[in-house]
Amino acid sequence: MWGEPFIEVGGRRLECRCWGAAPSDGRAIVLLHEGLGCVALWRDFPDRLHKATGWPVMVYSRAGYGQSDPDSLPRPLDWMTREALDVLPDVLAAFEITGPVLLGHSDGATIAAIYAGAHQPLATVLMAPHFFTEESGLAEIARANAAFDESDMAARMGKYHRDPVATFRGWADAWLDPAFRDWNVEESLDTITGPVLALQGRQDQYGTLAQIETVGRRVAGAQVTVLEDCRHVPHLEQPQATLTVITKFMHYNALSARKIEK
Repeated sequence: MWGEPFIEVGGRRLECRCWGAAPSDGRAIVLLHEGLGCVALWRDFPDRLHKATGWPVMVYSRAGYGQSDPDSLPRPLDWMTREALDVLPDVLAAFEITGPVLLGHSDGATIAAIYAGAHQPLATVLMAPHFFTEESGLAEIARANAAFDESDMAARMGKYHRDPVATFRGWADAWLDPAFRDWNVEESLDTITGPVLALQGRQDQYGTLAQIETVGRRVAGAQVTVLEDCRHVPHLEQPQATLTVITKFMHYNALSARKIEK
């Protein structure tokens, strides 16, 4: 499946893209996007990551995002856990990735952490993760929700998503459900045994540094990095600093760069 633009998982077509040659040893970096992200919205980061590390890189859009098939809405409030335990293993199997380094951003980082607690990938990189709700983050989502119908956000999202309204609603409605205030998946961190890097911008508008501090407390040996002058999207707001931190983390954990195959 390596290099194919779509794969079928659970009866849905998911868009995907790969950088580098298909891994003969089953090892690849797998990127998991944020709550309103998709393949295209990683922009040039996957290519830069591939060149910086020498590793093959695979990205896919979850159901309801990008050009993937629609998701069933409303989403259950444990949808990130379901994505990590029911969908992601099938995605990896479709690409014959048996030794993943998971790199997730925001909701994708949460999915990566939940998967890592159950399946132990080679390493896990968590950018701006969420493990519990915070009033400041919910307020930011509520502001986006209030502005959605009154702005051109749907038109802008339509450049990247098949159904931008459904994409937005699937994200915002789950986070703003009153029952979601009690959501907490910190315990998933307790069973991670592999190397973990958690990084977050100091000015992150969707979560305080308490999110990555819990990684430092609950995962033995975890590396926690705070990026200055950075909000919620480290790989786009501080791309070089983010790449440097990730590359050093992989080298330190003996996940050394390999020759890049053209």
